Amino acid sequence: MRTALAELPGARFKVGLGGSGEKYQLALKGEDPVALAQAAAAVEKDLRKIPGLGNISSSASLTRSEVAIRPDFARAADMGVTSAAIAETLRIATVGDYESALPKLNLSQRQVPIVVKLATDARQDLELLGRLMVPGAKGPVMLSQVATFEMSGGPAVISRLNRVRNVNFEVELSGVPLGEVTEAVAKLPSIVNLPAGVQQLEIGDAEVQAEMVAGFGMAMMTGVLCIYIVLVLLFKDFLHPISILPSVILSFGGAFMGLLISGKMLSMPSFIGLVMLIGVSTKNSILLVEYAIMARREHGLNRFDALMDACHKRARPIIMTTIAMVAGMLPLVIGLGDADNSFRAPMAAAVIGGLITSTILSLLVTPSFFTIVDDIEHFVSRAKRRVLRQKDNSAVVATPGVP
Repeated sequence: MRTALAELPGARFKVGLGGSGEKYQLALKGEDPVALAQAAAAVEKDLRKIPGLGNISSSASLTRSEVAIRPDFARAADMGVTSAAIAETLRIATVGDYESALPKLNLSQRQVPIVVKLATDARQDLELLGRLMVPGAKGPVMLSQVATFEMSGGPAVISRLNRVRNVNFEVELSGVPLGEVTEAVAKLPSIVNLPAGVQQLEIGDAEVQAEMVAGFGMAMMTGVLCIYIVLVLLFKDFLHPISILPSVILSFGGAFMGLLISGKMLSMPSFIGLVMLIGVSTKNSILLVEYAIMARREHGLNRFDALMDACHKRARPIIMTTIAMVAGMLPLVIGLGDADNSFRAPMAAAVIGGLITSTILSLLVTPSFFTIVDDIEHFVSRAKRRVLRQKDNSAVVATPGVP
């Protein structure tokens, strides 16, 4: 499946979480509300230029009309009026006093609080609000004498993330892979040239995807390390197990090629397929290396004959295992017998591509890498024996002879 974003420079694989109805969420945070609003407007404008996306909504676009009251602190100080007194007067006039401070009407069975405030229409009358009296040090003062009034617009909701004001964007992907959208957003001029004090945050699916990639990367490294430890105990050697590792690299290359050919996304199911490939591909190389080591130790064959015999005798079970797994995964890729295989198809594509590549190349690369590792081991052993021999000779020379 090709998309318009697939033609962007640097786009190679489709990356997503593997689920339907994904949305890309982006957040801008900053302490300066003016700079944050300007950056949000520029980012929203650039987001709408990315082809293939659906609806784009921004929390900054939610505004409502409001009365802006700006105190004149110099005049207020001359008249002994505090900003807290101004705020208290306006609060009581527009929404009423706190319930604990309200007078009560005592009835026979209950008390009814009495709320005194301006009518709803009067709240929009700037002249009436200006005639409200504010307590001051020299007596009551009209509010219009210490503050200015004007109608303006402000945000309906002020959202904060980690106690910092932020603006959230929510973008409908409409089938466009999340990874391609993330890459395209990172190249937008408004994102590259964010004003000072404004930072970009990835939240929602993009944040989950980054955590997922990091988690699976750690899982793969842990799996490879555990396999190496087991092989060290099995082969009783520290270098020969390293010859197993190229099979993992080969399987990953084949998995990416399988995803690219099938048009599937590099998503959570495909990462699961990569973890499966680590076990299957290393198993194939273990069969070759273990038989080659056994042939040298127990049958006295030289290295070349042992490797040729291992490839000849172990190729059949390796190929049979690959054919069986490919046959089992192929219906998932082509969608046979499954109404919705969008979750499992990427996993099957990754496994099929990795197995085919690993099976074909492991019979060639693993013996070659085994030869290189074996030469390194022999070189290290000879160097170690040479050092020990020199130490022994030095000890003999230093010991006085017997007449």
